[in-house]
Amino acid sequence: MRPTHFKTITGQSIPLPVFFPDATRAVLKALDSADIVGTKTPGILVNTFHLFSQPGLSVIKQFKGVRPFMDWGGGVISDSGGFQVMSLAKADGNKNAVTDKGVTFKTQNLGKVFFTPEMSINMQFAIKSDMIVALDDFTPPNASPAESRETVERTILWAKVCKKIFTKTCQERKIDPENQPYLLGVVQGGDDLKLRTECTERLVDIGFDGLGYGGWPLNEDGFNYDVAKTIAKNSPNNYLLYGLGVGKPDEIAGCARLGWQIFDCVLPTRDARHRRLYVYNADNIDHIDINQSKFYSYYTPDKEIHYRSQKPVSTACDCHLCTHYSRAYLGHLFRIGDMTAGRLATIHNLRFYSILMDKIREQVNPNS
Repeated sequence: MRPTHFKTITGQSIPLPVFFPDATRAVLKALDSADIVGTKTPGILVNTFHLFSQPGLSVIKQFKGVRPFMDWGGGVISDSGGFQVMSLAKADGNKNAVTDKGVTFKTQNLGKVFFTPEMSINMQFAIKSDMIVALDDFTPPNASPAESRETVERTILWAKVCKKIFTKTCQERKIDPENQPYLLGVVQGGDDLKLRTECTERLVDIGFDGLGYGGWPLNEDGFNYDVAKTIAKNSPNNYLLYGLGVGKPDEIAGCARLGWQIFDCVLPTRDARHRRLYVYNADNIDHIDINQSKFYSYYTPDKEIHYRSQKPVSTACDCHLCTHYSRAYLGHLFRIGDMTAGRLATIHNLRFYSILMDKIREQVNPNS
């Protein structure tokens, strides 16, 4: 049986499955930490490389972690910087940017930075993350078989280094196993199920607390559930399964049915700022049915049809927006370009996701 709770290094126990929104640079855009708490969101994801770049390791150490830095009391997962291997280093077109020893990044404030698995783990310990993610080599979409194989071999190599540094650091700091952060390996291999199986098995041999769905989760047919099934099938039952970047509500629900427990994505916060709100196709929270093929819809607040509407955005939501303001008022805020619009919309979308996870937990852990 998969774990039913996510334990933090601060002593909290967060029920699974769970969604952590992306606070990449130690902030959820348009919100402060009190707003996040108000949406009943139990944790956030921060990005190791971006925090390493700015404000930097020394600042995070001075504050003794990202929680005091941003006045956050909930859970924290730190992405290793693996996505940036593809989105920044490889995107620059420098074929030599990624080697077995590490990755060369071009940054605005630090210039060229050579980022290694050791640096990733050390930064995540400084962040005081509840889940430390091993640095991985992201398999690009449409990678050739040779390229996919190369990313898997480098991912395994880096995973071994990360495990060694993690173990050494825990020993040096005398962190007993009960109080250690989780250590997550990331499965690469693209759409090649045999390669995904091999990568999963080799990571399990190294020894982790869980595995992540790495790489691009979409193909021409939509979300690649076959990869999700393959990783889950070949993972020990006591492993946590983390869908990195998996964020559409229906995809989260689908993966949770396969045993996946942790999810993060920029979608709810980014969409909110771009005038896309998520609403349940139900008249109240109790009537939400996530087993329906279309259990939610998108709402665009500044359409003329809503100019005079006194209704809330959703009657199946109890967020700050839906309990205090009308559709007409939110649309007005967006049309005049006021920052409050982005804040209220983001609060709504995050509450939509926390309700989603409540509904999923009721299904996958009915007795917990």
